[in-house]
Amino acid sequence: MQTTESLKRRIKSAGDLLSVVKTMKALAAVSIRQYQKAVESLDDYNRTVEMGLQIVLKERMGAMTQSKNMAVKRMGAIIFGSDQGLCGQLNEQISVYALDSLKEAGVKKENRKVLAVGARVADYVEDAGQPVDELMATPSSTAGITPLVQEIIMVIEEWHFRNNVDHFMLFYNDYISGANYRPYHVQLLPVSRDWLKEMAHKKWDSKSLPIFRMDGSKIFSSLIREYLFVSLYRAFAESLASENASRLASMQNAEKNIEEQMMDLNVQFHRTRQMTITEELLDIVAGFEALS
Repeated sequence: MQTTESLKRRIKSAGDLLSVVKTMKALAAVSIRQYQKAVESLDDYNRTVEMGLQIVLKERMGAMTQSKNMAVKRMGAIIFGSDQGLCGQLNEQISVYALDSLKEAGVKKENRKVLAVGARVADYVEDAGQPVDELMATPSSTAGITPLVQEIIMVIEEWHFRNNVDHFMLFYNDYISGANYRPYHVQLLPVSRDWLKEMAHKKWDSKSLPIFRMDGSKIFSSLIREYLFVSLYRAFAESLASENASRLASMQNAEKNIEEQMMDLNVQFHRTRQMTITEELLDIVAGFEALS
């Protein structure tokens, strides 16, 4: 049977661990809101890009619809996960989802190029038999997202021109609410023709249409580059929000388990302390009777 001193030490250790868990829980909750604000801040920027595409496409959509859809020969997959642990099944789920999607697309392993954002998701992908060609660390805050987006765009260009990769997909966890998220994917390149048609035929908000004097091809290329930036930035922010949501759920479970363990330890402590006092009293009574 454990002594009262050993139980005191265990109760203190559990209390210290509970403090750490509560701190991590609070940090996760704050981080979720931080990354959600980053996603919300993209709305106006994204709307501006879509309006620009809407005007350019009204003149260029005819030429674009005549071109045929390219068959998928080589595909680049960008999979977003985490570098840190304590986030449940987040990395396993997105890696399984991404590899299943690539398999359904009919792209063989030798025709895939994979960029993993986060060391832990890279481990899951490689354990499944898919080599990882590029590995990037996850940013620690929203300030670190933009440089990584620029790096990914450079990798995309390199893969396209050097390795003839013609299709690119983003795989990330999309944050829903609370501690909930879901695996999600977006076709980054080539840009969805259906989406472009929707933009071209969308009704303009005002009665007068804007005009432009620059070359339409240059404007279109610049707008598509901004579209890539928005898509990648959103993938980063949503993935980081989902990571913290998963960590929040893990910390909530850990907090509940620690509190239950502390209750059990306190019950054991009081029971042991009472037994010790009872034994001491019995020893005193026995000694008194012996002397009498």
